[in-house]
Amino acid sequence: MSVKDDNGDFWVFGYGSLMWRPGFPHAERHAARLSGYHRSLCLYSHSYRGTPQRPGLVLGLDRGGSCVGVAFRIEPDDREATLAYLFWREGTEEYEPTYVGLRLIDGRRVTAPAFVVKRTHAHYAGKLPQQELLAHAREAQGDKGSCRDYVVSTHAHLLSLGVRDAHLAWLAERLGMRAEAGAHHHNMARDVETAIH
Repeated sequence: MSVKDDNGDFWVFGYGSLMWRPGFPHAERHAARLSGYHRSLCLYSHSYRGTPQRPGLVLGLDRGGSCVGVAFRIEPDDREATLAYLFWREGTEEYEPTYVGLRLIDGRRVTAPAFVVKRTHAHYAGKLPQQELLAHAREAQGDKGSCRDYVVSTHAHLLSLGVRDAHLAWLAERLGMRAEAGAHHHNMARDVETAIH
């Protein structure tokens, strides 16, 4: 996988925990919109947040729609190490490293690798009905904790960055997280739309 975009820069796109816990040094960090993919609880977890008998769910980047996340620009000296770290962290068994086009909040267009869920993988859950998502989130427990905690924590972190995901918000509220007062949260998605239109 090449590590440079058309301008010679290397960018990385985060849509989940990479947004608040990247784990690599970066020279720039900007809100960005990715078109053609969306954030989704579409991957069964048989160890991390569940078991084979009672699978949990974790986020994937799936085809269709759009997604607001964070783009990181990596300095030349850190590119190879960052890419190696991302392959280790995200893995390639359930995710496909894919180059995607991003629109940064300042209007720039950049290309970045993102890890898109493999729809052919046995753990791909697809688009589950809300009540089924809720049942998995309520019941599943894995090596790293409960699926409930994963959903609530992910939603809280996204809110802290100004990203409101309607599906995660619906789940988090039913899992006991108090409904957020939307007006009190910075809206990263609105900022991106305002900046690029």
